[in-house]
Amino acid sequence: MKSCICGKSKAFEKCCGRYLSGREHAKTPEQLMRSRYAAYALGGYGEYLLSTWLPTAAQGLSAQDLSEKTLDWQRLQVISSSQSGDKGTVEFKAFYRGSPEAEEEDVMHEVSEFIRLQSRWYYVSGAVR
Repeated sequence: MKSCICGKSKAFEKCCGRYLSGREHAKTPEQLMRSRYAAYALGGYGEYLLSTWLPTAAQGLSAQDLSEKTLDWQRLQVISSSQSGDKGTVEFKAFYRGSPEAEEEDVMHEVSEFIRLQSRWYYVSGAVR
């Protein structure tokens, strides 16, 4: 069994694949963040990314633009995850290469904010560190 692209030891279909396919909705902010990372890493999931973005925060974004795979994402490291009622945060580091030929990895360190509305989690914003 190959581990999910998000770093969990579960198979993709039992991990992020169930969210990306629309069969299920993430039950926690961390599940949503991991599935959004998988969507970016795989490319082609702009509709999913847009549907999990708080609509008022997604102004000007398009599913077509979000579907483009612009970086070569390597791995994800979740530093912390918390939830209080209908709000949550996830701090993570996502490692990437600017192109498949790049020798060095870069890192995006972010603290993402999430909100739950009508039993669904949405990405609100992220502060890059």
